[in-house]
Amino acid sequence: MWQEYCLITNTDINTRHDLWKFCDGGIFADELANLVLEGIKKATSSTKLSYEINGEELPQKGTYSVILFDNDEAACIIRDTKVSVVPFWQVSATHAYQEGEDDRSLEKWREVHFRTFAADYEVAGLNFDESCNCVLEEFEVVYR
Repeated sequence: MWQEYCLITNTDINTRHDLWKFCDGGIFADELANLVLEGIKKATSSTKLSYEINGEELPQKGTYSVILFDNDEAACIIRDTKVSVVPFWQVSATHAYQEGEDDRSLEKWREVHFRTFAADYEVAGLNFDESCNCVLEEFEVVYR
């Protein structure tokens, strides 16, 4: 898919692009990829710690990602329109809504993501709390 996109848009094939699955794969990867394809999911979040542990660069405005279904088939290509790093407690209701999950409320976002993010910290032998930094990405679909 990346090669097709680059050919059609005259984008340098060596432009930074990441390949990943939501939730590191599984049934939720497909569910969330489909929300992106439906135009509902326009944002995502992760822990800053996960980038540090994996030695990965933080995404930046303009970063491309090839979103994969759980079976490794490409769903679409997105491009980050905004990236910010904020403590968990500062994630806004607007961001939670843009993530498009569950009932799209901040309350539900906090419940689900606290549990998910705490697992990242637990693997590292650390405790997660609401002051821990989250990487928030807003994006647009540029190719499907």
